[in-house]
Amino acid sequence: MENLKALLKENNVPFELIDHDIAIRTAQEGAAYFEINVGQTAPTLILKTDKGFFALIMSGDRGHVDFDEVASILGCKKVKLAGAREVEKVTGCTVGSISMVGHNLPCIIDKRLSQYSNIYGGSGKATCTLKINPSALVKLNKIIATLE
Repeated sequence: MENLKALLKENNVPFELIDHDIAIRTAQEGAAYFEINVGQTAPTLILKTDKGFFALIMSGDRGHVDFDEVASILGCKKVKLAGAREVEKVTGCTVGSISMVGHNLPCIIDKRLSQYSNIYGGSGKATCTLKINPSALVKLNKIIATLE
């Protein structure tokens, strides 16, 4: 958590880390807990492809991942969600708590997130949510593609 705070402060990114008693595991849970639009939730999913691992930061209102679309965007033959052990090995985080920034993976970002002044997503800790402006995702991540 200290590394995340340092990264955000070093890059002059306004942020809020919001502690909560329960782990928030889905976009719907996050929207209900924070009383926000489900589209403001930004789960970070780790994808395993034939070209390596990627982070997909998507709007919670998208509902599901279109793996064929992602494969086409990345020029990959195979795309699937990374397994829990792979996620932990690659990010140091458990599934459901992956930080939106600071994981050093190439990223695909959902354009839908840019319509909001603030988005809510993982901080690396299941009982803490990171609230940031979506422009910070571009500033702090290696964005290689976008979802329309």
